[in-house]
Amino acid sequence: MKLLIVTGDDFGASSAVNEAIEQAHRKGILGTTSLMVGAPATEDAVNRARNMEGLRVGLHLVLVCGRPILPASEVPDLIDDNGAFSTRLVRAGFRFFFLPRVRRQLAAEIRAQFEKFRSTGLTLDHVNAHNHMHLHPTVLGLILRIGADYGLRAIRLPHEPFLASWRATGEGLLRRIANDVLLWPLLAASRWRLTHAGMVCNDYVFGMNDNGNMDSNHLLGFLTHLPEGISEIYCHPATGPWPGMEAAVGQYRFAEEFAALTDATVAAAIGRLGIKCTAFGSLAAGEPR
Repeated sequence: MKLLIVTGDDFGASSAVNEAIEQAHRKGILGTTSLMVGAPATEDAVNRARNMEGLRVGLHLVLVCGRPILPASEVPDLIDDNGAFSTRLVRAGFRFFFLPRVRRQLAAEIRAQFEKFRSTGLTLDHVNAHNHMHLHPTVLGLILRIGADYGLRAIRLPHEPFLASWRATGEGLLRRIANDVLLWPLLAASRWRLTHAGMVCNDYVFGMNDNGNMDSNHLLGFLTHLPEGISEIYCHPATGPWPGMEAAVGQYRFAEEFAALTDATVAAAIGRLGIKCTAFGSLAAGEPR
């Protein structure tokens, strides 16, 4: 059976993102979103989510390329002079792994973000992390330990199979192979830990290799070549740019991704191909696979 979770990430980043996620849910194929609890438009996102009973909302942990929700005095080793998390992912990863004081502060920040999510009153559908930092063994261990206190039942596994991904797009075969091979040790270890922790996770994900470029053609390609099992397609929709938008995502085609999620042709393809839409929470609750 081909099961599909369609997710919009960065809920709360801006009103433009929030509006796109709301409309993609009400008028399109988006069933799931991941909330950044410390983002500028988090309150607006939460208010919208409360009015969309069918929208599944997870926690999008931000531990790099963003700002903490704890005071700077409580996480001094996680931030720079401007109070922001590191944008140097490899360096941050080494510090998370080797420095006990950094791990203590990291644990405190992760717990604070879980606590902030719980304070919204929304049901926790799943967890993932900005820049897929939950693949880091230290981060994943903390998520599993802390998440147990907050009803965590599902986590995204960012495994994009290179062959299906390439067949869907016809682009960048070597890049897709390289990404798959480089991440394989972390993915294998993470899958083992998630399985033994009783967590639900997807088998495959699509969107990693085409971040910011998930237009209708890409979605149709992924749907056509979707493998058997549980797949997640994730996008970064927005109705347009917004003040303070990170330079790193300036080339993302937010509006095209939004249009793809509300494209009737894409919705029709899901039905035509016999794909069943689901959510992490539904699978964790025992929905047949």
